[in-house]
Amino acid sequence: MDAKDRMILSILQQDSTLSVKEISERIGLTFTPTYERIKQLEKQKVIDKYVALLNREKLGLNIIVYCNIRLKEQSKKALEAFEEHIEKFDEVQEITSLSGEYDYMLKIIAKDINSYNDFAVNVISNSPNIGLYHSSIVLHEVKKTTTFKLD
Repeated sequence: MDAKDRMILSILQQDSTLSVKEISERIGLTFTPTYERIKQLEKQKVIDKYVALLNREKLGLNIIVYCNIRLKEQSKKALEAFEEHIEKFDEVQEITSLSGEYDYMLKIIAKDINSYNDFAVNVISNSPNIGLYHSSIVLHEVKKTTTFKLD
């Protein structure tokens, strides 16, 4: 990956709706080599996918919760059973396996505190092998980005 590829990626991270022509003009290449570079980055899975980032609050999703989970047992089978179970729920935006005090951190989006409480009581507490869970409700997002710094 060279400087032109990194320029393409930086541009696409900011606005993936730009045409190849617009991108090519910004990076100083003609259409065809720019197009080929983008296709190669997609083929190599450097560009994983294109998505629309939605405003969750305008959709009535007002609560973000980070929920730390400690399982009773940490065998491979127990971990896989928990992951398979919890990933099915749309409220769960991210599942991160951790080292340290907790086994997982979930990022959960909910309509309001009552909706989150229902989810916690009916889903999290009834998930396989749950030993303990601890919820932290986001008060304010100070920085939120989806971009990576590309040198």
